Amino acid sequence: MKHRTLLTWLALGHFANDFPIASLWLIVPTAGIAMGLSPAEVGLLFTICNIGGALAYLPAGILTDHVSDRGRLLVATFWWVAIGYALAATAPGFWSLALLLAIAGMGDAAWHPIATGVLTRENRQRRAHVLGIHAIGGSLAEVLSPLAVGFLLAYVDWRVALAITVIPAAFIGVCFFWVARGVPRVEGKPVSKQDILGLLDMWRQRNGLRMVAMICFYNMALMALLSMIPLFLADQHGFGPGAAGIAFSSMLIIGALAQPWVGKISDIAGRRPVVVLGNLVAAVAIGVLVLQHSLWTMIAAMMVAVAALDAIRAAILASAVDHTDRSEGSTLGLAFVLLDGIGALGAVLAGVAAGISWPHMFGLAAAFSLTAAALGFVTVFAGSAATVATGTANRIDST
Repeated sequence: MKHRTLLTWLALGHFANDFPIASLWLIVPTAGIAMGLSPAEVGLLFTICNIGGALAYLPAGILTDHVSDRGRLLVATFWWVAIGYALAATAPGFWSLALLLAIAGMGDAAWHPIATGVLTRENRQRRAHVLGIHAIGGSLAEVLSPLAVGFLLAYVDWRVALAITVIPAAFIGVCFFWVARGVPRVEGKPVSKQDILGLLDMWRQRNGLRMVAMICFYNMALMALLSMIPLFLADQHGFGPGAAGIAFSSMLIIGALAQPWVGKISDIAGRRPVVVLGNLVAAVAIGVLVLQHSLWTMIAAMMVAVAALDAIRAAILASAVDHTDRSEGSTLGLAFVLLDGIGALGAVLAGVAAGISWPHMFGLAAAFSLTAAALGFVTVFAGSAATVATGTANRIDST
């Protein structure tokens, strides 16, 4: 299969697998309202979902580096997602819903290190660019799914809407029985304890720990915004599901379309300026939300903040692969654990802050983004064109 064709199918697969989980940005607050949950409980539900999914990232990444037929692994993720979210739609209460969403999310989580591991292994010189193209699929899911679900919720309850969202995964899952044959094979090898310990040791160095913290705070800022914005619009401005879906989708579309372009810039100019600038722009925009009360000014500021954070995601992931420059699947699995596992704490912390006041919540998100920018400034990024050009591409471990 041609490289461009495979890249297109992987972006489509990303879209299909992310479609149900992207619907949760509206379905979880709607379910929370129906169940009488507090903002903190809604944030906790998001956090449990993401932590559950995070449990699958590293095992899936390790399998990617050691199983020769990675196409079969990709096929399995679609059916895990389709069956898992269909079962979650039948959950009778809070804890059963949280558990089933977490289990279903493992299938979607497994897709990411497998697909991105394939891409970064085959495209070493333009990692952020191909990751950005792959990310378009997931970003479009985050745009179109809330939009579609917002209108669905005007006619059906959240359970029916959630069940409908699995249709893309089931359809693309059937197509991938053919697509899987075109996924490049690698030499199969047994999982080595020494390989895993060696990989983890690279992250335990001082610079590695800075990058870990940067990744966590970056996604805590993004998760705080994405998990609370629909609830804020409903609580403070009376938005219904349809209106919230339109507003939320509009906020995501700019960052989604910018990811390949921003990723390509980071491949050429280096990771640091992209990561630092993106977080600083987001922090300033979130600061406007603390001080402003005009609805349209706040929506504009939300669009800038979400777009800035979303646009740099491919550069963040590529920087993690650059750091190790091997075991792409395992490295990306660990990066996704940090993003959607530890980083997901941003949702529950934002929920607690929102319980105090909405300015407290936005102030917390701004602090997360500023911290990520500061950490990005002091982190040494390996593998970028800028680093090589200045002759400073030393091993990160030495710092």
